[in-house]
Amino acid sequence: MRVVVVTESFLPTVNGVTTSVLRVLDHLAARGHEALVIAPAGRGHDSYAGFRVHRVPSVAYRQFPVGLPNPQVAAAIAAFRPDVVHVASPFLLGAQAISAAARLGLPSVAVFQTDVAKYAAHNGFSAASRVVWRLVRKIHEQATLTLVPSEASRRDLEAAGVERLARWGRGVDSVRYHPNNRFGEAAAEFRRRVADPEQVIVGYVGRLAPEKELERLAALRGVGGHGVRLVIVGGGPSLGALRRRLKHLDPVFMGPLHGDDLATAYAALDVFVHTGTTETFGQTVQEAHASGVPVVAPAAGGPLDLVRHGVDGFLFDPRHDHSLRRSVRTLATDPELRARFGEAGRRAVVGRTWQSIGDELLGHYERVVAASRSLDVETIPAP
Repeated sequence: MRVVVVTESFLPTVNGVTTSVLRVLDHLAARGHEALVIAPAGRGHDSYAGFRVHRVPSVAYRQFPVGLPNPQVAAAIAAFRPDVVHVASPFLLGAQAISAAARLGLPSVAVFQTDVAKYAAHNGFSAASRVVWRLVRKIHEQATLTLVPSEASRRDLEAAGVERLARWGRGVDSVRYHPNNRFGEAAAEFRRRVADPEQVIVGYVGRLAPEKELERLAALRGVGGHGVRLVIVGGGPSLGALRRRLKHLDPVFMGPLHGDDLATAYAALDVFVHTGTTETFGQTVQEAHASGVPVVAPAAGGPLDLVRHGVDGFLFDPRHDHSLRRSVRTLATDPELRARFGEAGRRAVVGRTWQSIGDELLGHYERVVAASRSLDVETIPAP
């Protein structure tokens, strides 16, 4: 199969969209398929997994290159002659790719991954939310199929009037993210660097940005009296504001970590806290579970599908600070409960490999290609 992958984000930028696209490309290469990547301009990385990366002009926004609509997109798609066009988190660049695919008579699979409307609200543009949702509907109604990562996302898109939806989650590397990492020297050294031996380490991993709602962590005031140390792994535009907002908690900011260093950080935590309510999925939740760490997350968005309340973590009410504080305190003071939740979380995700998720995606490709060839895109077979 020949696949054009159009993405709003790609290397050297590292975020959830980029990571997901890289895993898709790895799987296409492993299965012997051919692919072309169309991405915003960036330094280097003109190929990945043996596939050419076609760069298009972009502008910078909040440290990210944003691809601009360009005639090169349609020309590149047409020249490659793909069986299907995969569009990751479509917005400006992705919208053009979906339109180009439709004009060329090619099926397209749009992956809904970034809730732009909610992000706009969290960045001070609440009035624009309804406008953004209309734009999202306009973009996705042209796609042959839209893949959603969670039931919360499905409900949001259905409410916006988007049709032809199917569920497609994300895989997790349960070999790299493993509970055994906790017993290695690297994790021991991490713990020595950030906390006293008797302290419970409560941590967050992810981008530091307004939509992540990390100011919620201020609610943990007083939990430190139970021997808790707050550790934040990641970087982003909110770092300065968070240092000031969370000063009373004396958190440790570790900066961005990657690869084995990131896996070590997860395993060294005692409790993982996820704070944002706009996540369409919550990959860091899966990585924490794979590492055997209990999770505390808001009862909103993607975590609703990933955290089983009272089994492998707690879902807190994001409207009330005391709900988050109580959940963290309960786990911080009960090592047996942490161990039980951590084991349950590990069991829940160990089978969600990128290989199985990749094969599921190939199944979606095959269905839209078959439907397109029969000229019956309105009745795509259910997965």
